[in-house]
Amino acid sequence: MKSDLDALMASKNLDAILVIGNASHNPPMTYLTGGGHVSSATLIKKRGEEAVLYHQDMERDEAAKSGLRCISYSTHPYQELLKEAENDAALASALRYQRMFSAYGLTAGQVGVYGFTEIGSTLAAFDHLRRLMPDLALVGETRDNSLFMYAMETKDEAEVARIRAMGRITTTVVGRVAEYLTSCEVRADEVLLKEDGSPLTIGEVKGRINQWLAELGAENPEGTIFAIGRDAGVPHSSGTASDLLRLGQTIVFDIYPCEAGGGYFYDFTRTWSLGYATPEAQKLYDQVQAVHEKVMENLDLNAPFKDYQRLACEAFEQDGHKSPLNTPAPTEGYVHSLGHGLGLNVHERPWSGLSATDDNLLRPGVVMTVEPGLYYPEKNMGVRIEDSVWVRPDGRPEILAEYPYDFVLKMKKWKKEG
Repeated sequence: MKSDLDALMASKNLDAILVIGNASHNPPMTYLTGGGHVSSATLIKKRGEEAVLYHQDMERDEAAKSGLRCISYSTHPYQELLKEAENDAALASALRYQRMFSAYGLTAGQVGVYGFTEIGSTLAAFDHLRRLMPDLALVGETRDNSLFMYAMETKDEAEVARIRAMGRITTTVVGRVAEYLTSCEVRADEVLLKEDGSPLTIGEVKGRINQWLAELGAENPEGTIFAIGRDAGVPHSSGTASDLLRLGQTIVFDIYPCEAGGGYFYDFTRTWSLGYATPEAQKLYDQVQAVHEKVMENLDLNAPFKDYQRLACEAFEQDGHKSPLNTPAPTEGYVHSLGHGLGLNVHERPWSGLSATDDNLLRPGVVMTVEPGLYYPEKNMGVRIEDSVWVRPDGRPEILAEYPYDFVLKMKKWKKEG
């Protein structure tokens, strides 16, 4: 949580942090400012002290909504800096950083650097800054285990409420998709038809998904997996836009939208077979659902998340499928980890892979996904079931957006022959 930041900075021997970039679609900046329309901002925070947010004059009201101490960039006029730098834009940016750090009383120590920005221009400015401030060390971290990933790992109830609201939007859209598909006419060759009688494609379904998300105040910056047949058998195949919707083929529908403007995500998957399912596909689905239920029934407070990856691997191997437990990088069977943390990033701590460190625990406040799956691309099928789960303060796991687990969706305008 945010209250852990100073302790985390101390554990990483950081005297200060520097966060750069927009306030939207930039998790570290969004985390500290609340998001909003603040572009190309600079946030500096010393350990144990209040953060300061530098912003453009025309975005001063938006910056003020953060509740942080806000200072305009015009305090250090860029044209004057550019003149001093003899029109070297990278040096001018470095001079501005030097002025901001010095005004904040930060001239030496270890400074962790975070945020999303254009890497080339940032690197050019930092090269100059290291020369201008030799006693100030700029420190980078790998994203997956950075200071912010540790801070964001547990959520307060306000954050959980926002994720829960995204879950309601997500499942509403999923319900609309199910209603639309099952209401379609079906051609003799089991292809679904649109209202005008032409075949329905994956790309057209995705267009409706994006439209419905926008109408409900969400957006889809990382896309949607809506994949049928062979594509459903490759976990991160997003689906081929020109593929036709057909009866009796597995459809993996993995949807992970976020709040409009780049905020908290939800992550959710259901697998459907329209009209009917083949016996082989039904068996696959039943096995995945059984593992999903087994994991949910056994989640324990403060247990390592990777313990449940092992549980899933062992269960699937007992059913005759390959898994990462005994097969390096399998491409069929159970091929991925059980889940991941969820928040301002669609993938964050805690991690569940077998190689995850022991501190990836199911602590109170963690929000994570549980998403077992089985994949057989050469058999034109794949199955995944995913829910987003909150570890409540009392230690009980709670699915944040309930939705039915129906595999076969009954078509309203089709009857199976025979």
